[in-house]
Amino acid sequence: MITFEGITLLAHQKTLLKNTNLQIEPGDKVVLHGPSGCGKSSLLKCVIGAIPLADGTIQVDGLTLSAETITEIRGRIAYIGQEPKLGAQRVEDALLLPFSFKAHRHNQPSKGRVQELLQRLRLSRDILEKPSAQISGGEKQRIAVARALLLDKSIFLADEITSALDPDSRSAVIEELFRPDITLLSVSHDPIWIEKADRKIEIQNQKLLETQP
Repeated sequence: MITFEGITLLAHQKTLLKNTNLQIEPGDKVVLHGPSGCGKSSLLKCVIGAIPLADGTIQVDGLTLSAETITEIRGRIAYIGQEPKLGAQRVEDALLLPFSFKAHRHNQPSKGRVQELLQRLRLSRDILEKPSAQISGGEKQRIAVARALLLDKSIFLADEITSALDPDSRSAVIEELFRPDITLLSVSHDPIWIEKADRKIEIQNQKLLETQP
């Protein structure tokens, strides 16, 4: 589902990854780990074309990442950062923001589906009426997860998305994103998340190395 082939990644004139490879199969749950600044978050951003590679190629769902394919690739991926920007003043408007665009207008979710998903993510119904600026970091993370799930994405890039969650909320997010039909590439220091992942990739000496469970 995601293939890194011979990639070299630079940031601020520092080589983070050099001529390294990784293949992620459909349904894999992969977590990246390694010291701070080694390139974990940067690698996720490479997949959506936010950070260019110095060398090598990335393929997503059969498409080679390029200027010509980046829009289609981004359309197939849900990227959720540690501090997601909701993009609207009210939570309900933020949650439904993608469905205001032509590409997703025909997939507008029903109120029942929205309410069911909020319940599964341990979010109250009245959160939709709140100003986005007044909800907690953990609530923002779960709203971002909910928005991606409503778009029916099958590829998720998740960067420390349980950092602000209590144990019950974390379990709810894990239950949603570790479904068999989702391919998940993540960065996390959360021991529960790491234990749940079926593949663990360490960034070591500028290489992507699979470690034993």
